[in-house]
Amino acid sequence: MSLTVVATPIGNFADISLRAVETLKSCEVLICEELKPARVLLKKIGFENISSKDMRPLNEHSKSTDVKELLDICRTKEVALISDCGTPGFCDPGADLVAACVKAEIPVHVIPGPSSLMALISLSGVKLKEFYFVGFLPAENVEREKKIAEISKLKLPLVIMDT
Repeated sequence: MSLTVVATPIGNFADISLRAVETLKSCEVLICEELKPARVLLKKIGFENISSKDMRPLNEHSKSTDVKELLDICRTKEVALISDCGTPGFCDPGADLVAACVKAEIPVHVIPGPSSLMALISLSGVKLKEFYFVGFLPAENVEREKKIAEISKLKLPLVIMDT
């Protein structure tokens, strides 16, 4: 049937859009980064029977077989995809599922909303015409130092993600 990518609040649950709430309450299956934060979100938006919602994880521990299984679900059900906060597919494995749906010609929709990148840029006070998005640095020190040395040569503002 379809996959709807739903942006979720970054810290303040009141930032969720009305369309996002409607989509999360009505979807047949909810794919989430982690089950516990998804349950908290559903409770905050007033979803009464959380245990009845079919919820499936998709995170950094997921395998390609998990994505294939979720793709098969998207073929037959109305599915929503969320991350723990912000916009799914932005520095998380949701992008793999979206790409698989597009390739399989399964409709993909988006409910836009909070984005950590746009929040950062808005708060910077800098007029950015362009920037280089680095994403997350490698966790291992040697690889991290190598990446930092590589990007320090760039003559553009850098955006680096960190948790």
